[in-house]
Amino acid sequence: MTTTYSPNLRLSIIGNGEQAGAWGDTTNTNLGTLLEGAISGFQPISITLTSQALVATNGAADQARLAMIQLNSSLGSAFSVFVPPTPKQYIFFNNSSQTATIYCATTINGTTIGGDGIAIPAGGTMAVWNTGAPDLDIKQQSTHFIAPTMNNPVMAGTPLVPTAAAGTDTLQAASTAFVKAAIAAAANLLFPVGSIYTNATNATNPGDVTMLGFGTWVAFGATRVLAGYDAGNANFNAAGLTGGSANAVVVSHGHLATTPLANTAHSHTGTTVSAGTHTHNFGPGNFSSADGPDAPANYIVADQGQSGNAGTATLQGITYLQTAGAHTHTFTTANNTTLPTATTTVAAPTATAPIVVASGIDANYQPYITVFMWRRTA
Repeated sequence: MTTTYSPNLRLSIIGNGEQAGAWGDTTNTNLGTLLEGAISGFQPISITLTSQALVATNGAADQARLAMIQLNSSLGSAFSVFVPPTPKQYIFFNNSSQTATIYCATTINGTTIGGDGIAIPAGGTMAVWNTGAPDLDIKQQSTHFIAPTMNNPVMAGTPLVPTAAAGTDTLQAASTAFVKAAIAAAANLLFPVGSIYTNATNATNPGDVTMLGFGTWVAFGATRVLAGYDAGNANFNAAGLTGGSANAVVVSHGHLATTPLANTAHSHTGTTVSAGTHTHNFGPGNFSSADGPDAPANYIVADQGQSGNAGTATLQGITYLQTAGAHTHTFTTANNTTLPTATTTVAAPTATAPIVVASGIDANYQPYITVFMWRRTA
């Protein structure tokens, strides 16, 4: 006589008139052991292989028929657990420090993957079910709550949520992956390639995970201040132009000052003093006058008997009296027609080295404050 078994739970099927004297034992095993184990049975199972099948046996207690299974593992890596390729529900508790993935095998007691599996994180508990043929997938027991009413639920461990597509703007729960991607996208908008990042006290490269955490950054603008773009000035009409000097010498130069004098055209007038008493000496000569030949004007002929008196002169027996009258002399200076100018020249500086103030700070520096600057290149 050939014993047959049910396809899913592998219970013994008793035909009419079969198992005389043993029918009760078979029935008790089916109902009291196998069915009870499938509905409420629990068992810890030690996982010793990275791919391990749950033991399945016809008509006898086994691992694959249990309702609840605790997975214990001392493996230092993730592992896979395989269930028979028949429909059934399971509750797994992954009591290990590694991820356990539940798969449906293509054959009973096999370890060939039949379809999609479900990963249970370390310490996680999950209810799953097996679709059976033809898909042979392991599905999560519950993926949707209808009008949940839980208030402030506290979840332990590492609860998982699906990662929404970038840009999703709904009430859907956000995974850490979604949040990180959203932050990175926003940061990239704020700091595109070519941006300058400044920090007043922290010299850490902004690409470090402790700072912005993205992009390639290089130190920028050492000892320089920033100047705005000016299309009309060749010194500032393109990005990246540099100029100026912290150690510039004094530029050689001079100053010319011209001072014209105004109202300089003028003249001078004056009168000499009157002539005082004086004498004139005469030499012989010809005189023609009523009183004597060629007698000088303003001279009076005196009596000959008065010869030798002061103020007289005797010529050819005729005495002439000197008469020196008062008179003046007038003079006028010429006008000054050329305007004079005055030129003042300041000597050019001769410095050939930077001028440094006493404190040691270059005198050419404008007021400044030092910060850390970085430019994003990628």
